[in-house]
Amino acid sequence: MTGLIDQFYRDRIADLHRQLGIADDYAECHKLGLQPEATAVVSIGLDMFGRERFLTQDAASAWLRMQQAAANDGVVLQVVSAFRDVAYQAMLLQKKLDHGQTMAEILQASAAPGYSEHHTGRALDLSTPGYDVLEECFEDSPAFAWLQAHAADYGFYLSYARDNCHGITYEPWHWCWRDGAG
Repeated sequence: MTGLIDQFYRDRIADLHRQLGIADDYAECHKLGLQPEATAVVSIGLDMFGRERFLTQDAASAWLRMQQAAANDGVVLQVVSAFRDVAYQAMLLQKKLDHGQTMAEILQASAAPGYSEHHTGRALDLSTPGYDVLEECFEDSPAFAWLQAHAADYGFYLSYARDNCHGITYEPWHWCWRDGAG
């Protein structure tokens, strides 16, 4: 399902961090573990922008069951983002740097390459019609209320709650499937 975290992977992440100017103590300061990069993902269809998105097989199955259950309850769950490899995560951070953000600002909203749950192929960023994408107002939506009540039934959990220990901005849209759940 996911790749092993070997020394090559650790060295690759350390090199990317050096290139991006991410502090050596990032993981310790943010209380985040290195996330393995999925080696096998399957399509979960198109996201709300028409891009094909992917998850691991087990997470994909749980997602599709959860999305259908929400639809049966009249709630529309839309995918904004799913699997992202390490290189894509690094490119996202570099684009933000190129647009004048500091690395400290970026790391409040995005995990460093190697530490994003999206690498695992088990994380989703979600939205619903009528709410701004990847904005805190998602917490006021019927979709968020439905997720709070039912997501755990499918193995999905809110990763970055308000005032989380990782120092990452509250992300009511970010849900991750946990192995063996759902």
